[in-house]
Amino acid sequence: MRVGQICPYSLTVPGGVQGQVLGLTRALRAMGIEAQALGPCDGPPPEPWVTPLGNSLPTGDNGSVAAIAPDPAASLRTLRALRDENFDILHIHEPMAPGPSLTATLVGNGPMVGTFHRSGQSNWLRATRPLARWGASHLTVRTAVSAEARQTAAEVMPGEYELVWNGIETDRYASAEPWPSDGPTIFFVGRHESRKGLSALVEAHGRLGPDVRLWVAGHGPDSERLRRATAADPRVEWLGLITEAEKVRRIRGADVLCAPSLHGESFGVVLLEGLAAGVPVVTTDLPGYRNVARPGVEARMVAPGDPVALAKAIEAVFDEKAETAAMVARGLERVERFSMHSLASHYLDIYRRLLPQEAARR
Repeated sequence: MRVGQICPYSLTVPGGVQGQVLGLTRALRAMGIEAQALGPCDGPPPEPWVTPLGNSLPTGDNGSVAAIAPDPAASLRTLRALRDENFDILHIHEPMAPGPSLTATLVGNGPMVGTFHRSGQSNWLRATRPLARWGASHLTVRTAVSAEARQTAAEVMPGEYELVWNGIETDRYASAEPWPSDGPTIFFVGRHESRKGLSALVEAHGRLGPDVRLWVAGHGPDSERLRRATAADPRVEWLGLITEAEKVRRIRGADVLCAPSLHGESFGVVLLEGLAAGVPVVTTDLPGYRNVARPGVEARMVAPGDPVALAKAIEAVFDEKAETAAMVARGLERVERFSMHSLASHYLDIYRRLLPQEAARR
């Protein structure tokens, strides 16, 4: 079986969807499936089984910026790759995203699985509602990574959506060597934009003790402003964009993984990463995040945009050691439900279900 995983976002730029595409492709290949990932790449492909479809163009929507490739050249490369590879199954992530995903949705032949990741309003989907509905009708099966993502898609493209959670390569986090730290350390990783809540975390960190350090990974429109605001605080270390391997080691080496997002999170893979690494998680109480962790059970959760509550929750991690250890243990148990191997097995069942239907149709 040959499976093409189509990603609309640059596979050389860290991101939730990109991580799912690469992890799922890797897991399928480990199971003996001829899986290949196709998507934009700004530089050398991250894996030998990735087909690059051109450079990306940062585009804003839903309060965020996505590295997509909406240009005609990328669409032509997509058409050529689909023709040359002759996949048995096309698995298209964010099928309505401009560029390779939308192109594959509109012109792909054979069984097509479309996975919808995003939640919250999308100006693009609303503006192209007729096209979106027509394109979605080409999909053989529609899946969504959360109830929130399903609702977002169904509002524009009514139909049946199977709920299939995201996954994580748990072994990578459990076995990674922790990054060395100098005392209690909080780790943030994500795009530096308002909806990710980094400003609230920076303010919360200012309320913590003089020995508590903060590692900040990623980049974005808020980076320079926040760096200037913390220039006099030697406890804050701005890491910029880091490799996937360093990210895993930083999570393992931190004492707290903090995800202070304000809105627009459909699932919360970053929470899974913290749970899999055995690190205490402090986050905001968002519906998408509750798909992964339960308040007070696997993670400490506070209201979005409340630096005072965020600081108190982080302090509780250090002060209430027994409860913190119990949360970590429960997190390690819960994360097994979201292993990438389980996700790949689930999708493989869907693929196999579709192939006899396609043979009968032909």
